[in-house]
Amino acid sequence: MAAQRTFDGHGMLDALDDVIHQKVRLGIMSSLMATGGADFTFLKQALGVSDGNLATHLAVLEEAGYIEQRKDWVGRKSRTRCIPTEGGRAAFAAYLAALEALVKG
Repeated sequence: MAAQRTFDGHGMLDALDDVIHQKVRLGIMSSLMATGGADFTFLKQALGVSDGNLATHLAVLEEAGYIEQRKDWVGRKSRTRCIPTEGGRAAFAAYLAALEALVKG
């Protein structure tokens, strides 16, 4: 989880979590925070990305401890469900606070 930083006017951009800030990962985290969890297919369609692109970004978020991927079966098909962790929820809240502080200057 990213450490909280103070805003001194010079390092405000540094307060934005680079793991979340990337466009696709921000979309993933936003979707997961809004829904509480989503499957791979939903995220792929909602974000308009390829399987490989989405899988790569999910791996980054999982490695950072921001999401958990759970595999299960629906009939004969496997399904990957992504769920934000408590650390991911806290990191997203900190990201939004840093973004708000940046906007407000």
